[in-house]
Formats: sequence, C-alpha cells, structure tokens
Amino acid sequence: MRTLMMITASSAALLAAACTPADDVADTGETSAMTDTMNDATTDATTDAGTMPADTEMASLENPLLSEWTGGYGGTPNFDTASLDDLSAALREGMELNLAEIDDIASNPEPATFQNTILELERAGAPLSRVFSHWGIWSSNMSSPEFRDIQREMSGEISAFSSQITQNEALFSRVRAVYEGEEMATLTPAQQRVVQLTYDGFARNGAMLEGEAAERYAAINARLSELHTSFANNVLNDEQSYVTYLTEDQLSGLPADFVSASAAAAATRGREGEYAITNTRSSMAPFLTFSDERDLREQVWNNYYSRGDNGGEFDNNAIITEILQLRDERVGLLGYDNYASWRLENRMAGTPERAQALMEGVWTAAVARIEEEVADMQALADANGDDITVAPWDYRYYAEQVRSARYDLDSEEVKQYLQLDNLREGMFYVAGELFGFEFRELPEGEVSVWHPTVRVWEVTNRETGANVGLWYLDPFARQGKRSGAWANSFRSHTTIDGETNVLATNNSNFVAGAPGEPVLVSFDDATTFFHEFGHALHTLSSNVDYPRLNGGVRDYTEFQSQLLERWVLTDPVVNNYLTHVETGEPMPQALIDRIRAAANFNQGFATGEYLASALMDMVYHTTDPAEITDPDTFERETLARLGMPEEIVMRHRSPHFGHIFSGEGYSAGYYGYMWADVLTADAAEAFQDAPGGFYDEEVASRLVEYLFAPRNSMDPAEAYRLFRGRDAEVSALMRDRGFPVTE
Repeated sequence: MRTLMMITASSAALLAAACTPADDVADTGETSAMTDTMNDATTDATTDAGTMPADTEMASLENPLLSEWTGGYGGTPNFDTASLDDLSAALREGMELNLAEIDDIASNPEPATFQNTILELERAGAPLSRVFSHWGIWSSNMSSPEFRDIQREMSGEISAFSSQITQNEALFSRVRAVYEGEEMATLTPAQQRVVQLTYDGFARNGAMLEGEAAERYAAINARLSELHTSFANNVLNDEQSYVTYLTEDQLSGLPADFVSASAAAAATRGREGEYAITNTRSSMAPFLTFSDERDLREQVWNNYYSRGDNGGEFDNNAIITEILQLRDERVGLLGYDNYASWRLENRMAGTPERAQALMEGVWTAAVARIEEEVADMQALADANGDDITVAPWDYRYYAEQVRSARYDLDSEEVKQYLQLDNLREGMFYVAGELFGFEFRELPEGEVSVWHPTVRVWEVTNRETGANVGLWYLDPFARQGKRSGAWANSFRSHTTIDGETNVLATNNSNFVAGAPGEPVLVSFDDATTFFHEFGHALHTLSSNVDYPRLNGGVRDYTEFQSQLLERWVLTDPVVNNYLTHVETGEPMPQALIDRIRAAANFNQGFATGEYLASALMDMVYHTTDPAEITDPDTFERETLARLGMPEEIVMRHRSPHFGHIFSGEGYSAGYYGYMWADVLTADAAEAFQDAPGGFYDEEVASRLVEYLFAPRNSMDPAEAYRLFRGRDAEVSALMRDRGFPVTE
C-alpha cells in the first residue's frame, strides 16, 4: 500500500492530496479523503512546507499550525505541541492567506511570465501546506472522533477553496498565456514541464467551464469531498468495531509471537487474559494462515471482507453509487465519455482499453493458476480427512500446508530470520550502496514526533556529509491508525528559494510484540517494508527545482518502490541482516534456495485477488452509473462474468476499496500496480544481467539518475528508455510470475 499522501505548496495543486499507499501486499489505500478534487493537477505531489514567501506577514500567523517550522534540519513540524483545537481556525486562515496570494498573482498588471505567474504559484501556499502536514497525521496515523468531526465540518470549505483557485478566470488566463506564449520556447525543459503540468491541472479540472456548468462542477467537488471522507471513516469504524476475542483453548496452530502480540492487543482493549484478532490485514492474514479453528477463520474472514458492508450507519454501498454518479457527471461537463477516459488521458497507459488489455492478458493465466492451486489444496484437505470444500477462509491455511509439503518451507521458520530492526538496517545498507545515503538515528526528543513509538533518522550524503533530510518511521498498529502501509512526506526537495531538505516518512501496521521482545515479520511483510522504503528513497533522492515536479504519474509511481523489493534476498542483506533471532546466524543458503524455489508459489492467489480489484475498478469507471444501483450485486455479477474463482475474493472489496472510493488517488488507476510491475520485472532483469548484479555500480547509477532523482521532471516513458535503452517488455512480467510467455 503506500502511495503517498502528499500536498504541494503550489496553490493550483494544494488540494491534490492522494494516498499512495503503496503496497501490493498489505496496503488498504484508504486516504484521509480530505481533498482529492484536484488530484490530476499533480498526482503524488509532495509537501513543500518550507519557508513562507518573504511578503507574508509573520504577525498574522499566530496559530501554531500555520507557523513556520523552527529548529534544526531546516525546521520540523511541532507534532508534540499541535492541538486539534487549533485545526479549524488554522485551515480557514491558511486558505485566506493562500487566496490572497492567488489574487496578487491573478491581478498582476504586468504581462504573464514564468517568473511572475508560474513560479509564484510554486511558492504560494506554504502556511496552509504546514497545516495539512498535521492534518495528514491526524487523519491516517492518529485518527479520533474529534478529528473526524472536524474533517466532516471542513470538507465542504476545503473543496470550495479549491474551486476558487481552479475557477479563477484571471489566474487561468495568465497560466494559459504562459503556456501558449513565445516565452515557452525559451524555458528549460524542467520549466516547460512545470508550465505544462500547471496548465493541465487547471484545464482538466474545470477551469474552462463557465456559468452554471462551473457552479455545478464546484458543487460536485464539494459533495465528493464529503463522500470520500465518509467512506474512509466508515471503513475505519468497522476496523475498530469488529474485533474477534479468543480464549486460550482457541489458539491451536497460531505461532507463539502472534499469540503474544494478540494478548497485548487484547490487554490494551481492557480484555486481559484474552487474545484479540483485530480487523486489519496485519492481524487477519496470519490468523487465516495458521489457525486450526475453521469456524473462527470464517468469522475473522467475514469481519475483514465485510468492512463497510454491514448495513446501517456505516455502510458504504449508497456512498459508492453516489460517488460513481457524480464522477461521471463531472467528466461529462468536461466532454469525456467516462471517468476512466479522463483519468488515463495523461497516464502511461493512455486509455482504459490499453490498461484493460494488459490486465486481461494476465488474468487468464492467473485464473488457470488458481485452479491448479485449489486442486492441490483440496487434495491435501482430502488426504487429511478434513471433510471440507476449500472456501475463501481456507485458502491461506491450506496454501501454507501445501507450501510446507512441496518446498519444505515453513513460514514460521522463515520468520525467525526476519527481525524488524534488522530489516530496517538492511534497508539502510541498500540505500547506502545504491544512493550513497547514510542514516543516523536522532536522540529521543531532538525533533518532535506524533507518537512515542515513532523514531527519526538523519539522512546524509555519504560522500559530502551534507544533510539530505530526515526519515520518520511509524511502524506499529494502534487504534486510530488506518491499516496498511504507506509513505508520506512533509517537505520535498526544491531550489526555488534556496535548497530544501526532505522530511519523509514510512508508516506500517506491524503488530508490536511484548516489551523487550524482537518483532518478527512474515516474508511478505518484509518485502512490503522494503517496498514502502522505496517510496521514501524516491522522495529523498529528488533533485528537482520546482515543487510540482516532485509529483508523478500514477501508473509509474509504484515502479520504484516495487523494484526495491528485489533487494531483500540479495547476498549482502541476507548475510548481514537476515540473521536468526536466537543464534544470530545468517539465513542458510538451503533456506534461501527454498524461498526462491517457492517464489511463484501461490502466484495465482496473489495475482488474482489484486487483478479482481483492478478490473472492478476499471469496470466501475467505464460503466454507465445508472446501471450500478446496488454495488454488492454489481460486484458479484461482474466478477462472475470475468470468471472469478469462487475460492478467492477481491483484495479490496468495493465497500472498503479505499484506493478508489475514499479519494481519487487510485480511482480508475488501481491497474497501475500491474503497469508498474511490468517496468519492475524488466528493470530487475537489467540488474540480473549486469556484471555486478543488483549492486552493479553502472546500472545503479542509471537507476538513480533516470528513475529516482528526476521525479516528474521528465516523461516517465522517456526516463525508462534512458535507463534501459528501450521500452519495458510485458514478457518480463510473465517470466517473473512463472506464467506462460506468449509471443
């Protein structure tokens, strides 16, 4: 999951917040849903809450959430003193300040230029951006009923503020004058791209509409903002409300560390002596994998996959219907046939048809593999005399047994070598070898954090010793924290008013062990950890000059993070960081060989559950909303038409599909993980074929130069060609997943 929920200080894209939760294994993709109304202006734009423009009156910024950050490392957010009591007022004052900046730009009597229009837009909005750094933490990491009340209260005002910018005719006139003017040919390529992205952000978001159409567009955005917020909060409610409590006689099959963590989770909920299976993937997945209690597996499975689908106040089905209707109406005002056509127009895929073709080609192979996997599991169940027919809540359980029998590979054996702290140090090693970064943990209290378990590292350039930024890690699940794993940033790299350093974060939902005990994680969780760190490295390695260029193209932004997963089992990481929790010995080669031999085991399940969600996303956004009166029924009928095996379910069922319904970050774009997978598999082969393997200096140099550091300063297709010398080939993905390769 991972994405990246980020804000840019560029006024025209300030409200382009979208999560990238960015995790193909464990991320839920739920966003704060505060303001996705301009998500196409700068997809994945990063926070640039650095210094304020010099002409902003410091005296007006008495609210601590608006105040310029102070202290070392370029200034950092004051999480320890931030108060929800200040939030509403800070938002209102920040929006007022930002609109004043917009008015100054729009009313400038001088002819529009890059310097006095586009660059000023890049500078505008810093105080409000600082407020949203706190908003993002309260929304995703520390949610509470009090915050959600404010979220509901402010969503309409924030949306209206966004519309005041996108529908500012004088401002858009100046942006268009630069875009269409003679100066454009004299600008640098980076400046031209900033102009292009700025213009597109307006033109694609209603700037050309007039009269009733413009009013309706703004009203739709306001209502969507409310619906996205409600959707996300409904899911969070069901995650917090549906907890399965076990007694000691119901623990059969569960690993000791999971039992210990479940006991701790129950204790924090006032249920000493019991064991809590929380309604998050990090708790659900291991329980379904190891529990011998089939009736409890069914209960936990139902709790998890019914989030947002339980009827009553927190049910999301009616919300989905309205979201789809409003999105379709909105793009209709812009002249598009359907929402997906609008969304994919400036993506690598280009059209829904191209994205659909990629998914359908892989879907056929995935379904065939699922049938093989189910047959193997059913045979094992029959041999055990279990007298069952494999159901969705059995899949992980019997798959684990088949894996153990076929590859002599026990997930619990592997976990003994996957200590969370060691994995983090392994990630630092990879970052040092590929990017030249060094990490030094800051003493507790040197910078403020939002929770006692959050830790912070200074990141420096290995050669020069210069500060690159800070990296915050929030690793553990807790009440009020959304599930999944994601990356975020509070400040991006720019040079427009002096070079800024980066404030990047990674957020996970590992289950904390008992005090003093090492945290052991599954191999899937280890790869997810590396994946999300890839997003942080993408932010930390940025060398762009302008805030807007820290964004990205949705079906490209997962590529860099997915690629970093490939370093988990490289020799230096294995030998130095994947060491046994008791003996300290490195993971033996025989076990590594078994892991690699089983790499494509259960690939039908992994690919199928993801693709079912991605295909549903595209169908939702290419279908006339009038045909979708009941999302539950539409989901069921669509999956049946696609040939969905009855033994698996969508990774994210519609009522909790936060990627696409709690915001617009991944709407009509969930396919992007697979698009990025093609790039990942192809790029991995470049390293595999290099003399130095995954640490080959020449390939690593091209990786940083073309695929990480430029961010969105160049077209991603061209960037990939500069790295690889050609376009990526889909055959690499099929080879990587062990599927038949067809010419």
